Amino acid sequence: MMRHGFVLLTFCATLMGCAVAPAQERRPIAWDGLGQDPNRPSVLKRRVANQAPAETDPNQERERVLGTLRPYSEAWWGVHDEIEAENDRRLGMKLVICPRCVPSSPPPSSDVTGSIR
Repeated sequence: MMRHGFVLLTFCATLMGCAVAPAQERRPIAWDGLGQDPNRPSVLKRRVANQAPAETDPNQERERVLGTLRPYSEAWWGVHDEIEAENDRRLGMKLVICPRCVPSSPPPSSDVTGSIR
């Protein structure tokens, strides 16, 4: 009987060791795409952290003006280019490239020519 108890105790201890992960280790969980993404921080945490006032969209007014102009006129292209420049600026602020991912090139010298040699 003592032997069966020891085997059962060993079996339970082995299962507990497999089920418990280290507390400091946080790995992403494989997500099947259904339901809420478990790797994404909760909405409540983000709302508390982001208490900045909502930014007004400068393109909203430009798009309204764009609708009143004759399509493809000079003024239309000017407003269109402003909208695209603002969209590029926003994307540039959101886009972050890791410094290690971009190969560093030597600093340009003062004598730069268009030669390909």
